[in-house]
Amino acid sequence: MTDKKRTEVDWQDVRVFLALGRHGSLSAAARALSVNHATVSRRIQSLELSLGEKLVERRPEGYVLTPAGTRTLEVAKNMEVAAETLGRGSADDSIKGLVRINAPPGLAQGFLIDHRAKLPSKYPGLDVNVATDLRSISLDRHQADIAVRLSRPLDGDFIAKPVGNMAFDFYGTNEMCQLVEQNGEPTFVSFDEENSDMPEAVWLARNYPRARISFRANNYVAHAKAAKAGAGLALLPHYIGRKEIDLRRCQWPHEAPPNREIWLLMRRQDRKDVTIRTVVDYLIEIFANERSLFEG
Repeated sequence: MTDKKRTEVDWQDVRVFLALGRHGSLSAAARALSVNHATVSRRIQSLELSLGEKLVERRPEGYVLTPAGTRTLEVAKNMEVAAETLGRGSADDSIKGLVRINAPPGLAQGFLIDHRAKLPSKYPGLDVNVATDLRSISLDRHQADIAVRLSRPLDGDFIAKPVGNMAFDFYGTNEMCQLVEQNGEPTFVSFDEENSDMPEAVWLARNYPRARISFRANNYVAHAKAAKAGAGLALLPHYIGRKEIDLRRCQWPHEAPPNREIWLLMRRQDRKDVTIRTVVDYLIEIFANERSLFEG
């Protein structure tokens, strides 16, 4: 840019630049911030004028950061962390502010929510939001602060800690279990078509290719409810099946799918955030205390 005169940086300009850097397009950044395209464009231009440098270039595949933009993005991320830390902590290191947790629906609804609900009473200044999306949302894009995953992340600047193993087996009503235990043909509950690529759905289809799937839903809690209603046998993680008094583990010669590892993730840059760290430590503790509920 020809104009190298620097002016005071507006934090709102920085927020918009962060969104553009993370999402790669004006439309995606605008959606993430709930603003229009013109606002994103204006804020980016304002930040470039403030810094006296060109930060982004528009190309056919989207917006690409310049070398100056890449450097600025790293500084902006640190500014964001500092701003979030100010919102959570205080001079006396009290635990306060909002912490967002992302977990699969079964884990969130069938395990985490009962334990998570105890946190605000333990820390009156702490608010916790649990997102139960079946598909993972992004830590890197700051859509969540902590994530529970059923596989180890292969990339990203995260701290990842294994917190347990999730084992599975077939659960059903006494009547449904007796049917297969007496060599009857099983009827199953499984994932809907949109989520047919889930590992347990793939395993079930491969091992029981001709079996009837009488009921389909997108999470294990719904599968358990359908099994309780007599729809069929549900392939459930033990932490759900063992807590359902109207279901029992079926005993007939069969295999079970492989265990899945449970991982707890946080951004490395948040490791010194006392509020996020407190929630992470609490989650590690409850998974350790309930290990026998999960394992086969």
